[in-house]
Amino acid sequence: MQFFKYHALGNDYIVLNPADMGGQLTSSQIRLICHRNYGVGSDGILLGPFETSEGDISLQIFNPDGSEAEKSGNGLRIFSRYLWDRGLVHERPFTIMTAGGTVRAKVHKGGRNVTVDMGRVSFHSRQVPVKGPPREVINEAIVVHGQELPFCAATIGNPHCVILRDEVTAEEARKWGPIIEKDPRFPNRTNVQFMKILDRANIQIEIWERGAGYTLASGSSSSAAAAVAYRLGLCDSQMAVHMPGGKIDITVSSDFLISMSGPVTKIADGTISDEMFTQAL
Repeated sequence: MQFFKYHALGNDYIVLNPADMGGQLTSSQIRLICHRNYGVGSDGILLGPFETSEGDISLQIFNPDGSEAEKSGNGLRIFSRYLWDRGLVHERPFTIMTAGGTVRAKVHKGGRNVTVDMGRVSFHSRQVPVKGPPREVINEAIVVHGQELPFCAATIGNPHCVILRDEVTAEEARKWGPIIEKDPRFPNRTNVQFMKILDRANIQIEIWERGAGYTLASGSSSSAAAAVAYRLGLCDSQMAVHMPGGKIDITVSSDFLISMSGPVTKIADGTISDEMFTQAL
């Protein structure tokens, strides 16, 4: 099985092309491939391209626990770079279909920077989803270890819980993230961002990613956090999102359409041995 590995600000994905595979990818295979000790190691798998009946490019995104993700901003930038490296797309914009909606992407000259129009953010409980009466989930409270935390919920094709903090740390994200991810008010679980406002053009986030855990960077998390900062009137429409892995630039339109730009780096390509799949996790 041939693989291609890239990272976007330390958020690493393996790209597998269905044409290079002998069959469907199972959950146990996904877990093994992503495992840092028993496999190649990654924050997820990008399976594609699939060609639709309309001739569009389609992509499946999988988390390291074997579950399928609706959308990933960093994953989409990485997949766009992979398509560019293989000569399947060029510098003209193109579209990619995901379970979380269709996005428009553009690989810039040289391939090292990619822009993705991520779609529209919604804060509505029915769309995120969040249990309870229909409403925009803005400045509600969640209690973790006896501490009440203000949060906003958002979706850009996948669910997010954005928690505003005076300071953000990796330790806090690792401690509280897994609890909030599985809080019963989020029926599909949720990605979690701990956000600090630096100024009107800069925010800082720490991320707990649904199905993956603590993550150095995330494009969809950056998009959701930026949309919340703009919705609360704390930032202007253009801002940089700072994460442990680096910076993503986000533009939020007046109707909450998100454009995201950031770097992609190729790590390696090679062949996964069949022997690896004789193991069991």
